[in-house]
Amino acid sequence: MNRRQMISLAVPLIAAPSLLLAQAAPQATTPAAAGRDPYAPTEVAIRDGFEVGSIIVVSKDFFLYHVIAPGKAIRYGVAVGRDELVWKGRATVGRKTEWPSWRPTPEMIQRNPAAYKKYENGMPGGPSNPLGARALYLYNDRGQDTAIRIHGTTEPGSIGRAVSNGCLRMRNEAVMSLYDQIPIGTPVYVY
Repeated sequence: MNRRQMISLAVPLIAAPSLLLAQAAPQATTPAAAGRDPYAPTEVAIRDGFEVGSIIVVSKDFFLYHVIAPGKAIRYGVAVGRDELVWKGRATVGRKTEWPSWRPTPEMIQRNPAAYKKYENGMPGGPSNPLGARALYLYNDRGQDTAIRIHGTTEPGSIGRAVSNGCLRMRNEAVMSLYDQIPIGTPVYVY
């Protein structure tokens, strides 16, 4: 296969990752299933070719997929960054923390000092910490912290919306489940 053929095959993956990810296969056709929370963890069929164990986030759809087998993933709802703060790229999980402490970035403080200045020295982990119960720290290919996290939240109603400062929020019970399954070094692709 020549370079041109490889590029032509890669373009659809880059341009439309959501087309590669199937929607949830119906588990049941009962009325209870029809009223189901669309952001609850759900096993779904996906296109083959995604690395087993990897995490794929489709920001525009507010879903995170943890690939559990060829052609299968667990789909979780997420909150993503506001329009100007959406982070996209490839990273790896470089660190994991239970009940993480939190410190707003200088950029967050500059954008909204009324909300963040009081936390410039940090906030200890715990139930009121905005990072929630668990955090997966994303690192770039040079081993540097990107300042982007996949983390829990004290605002579970934010799932399915673009509200964060760039991080990917999950409900605490969902991030706790994912945390237990994800080793350091897990590849993460955010589209």
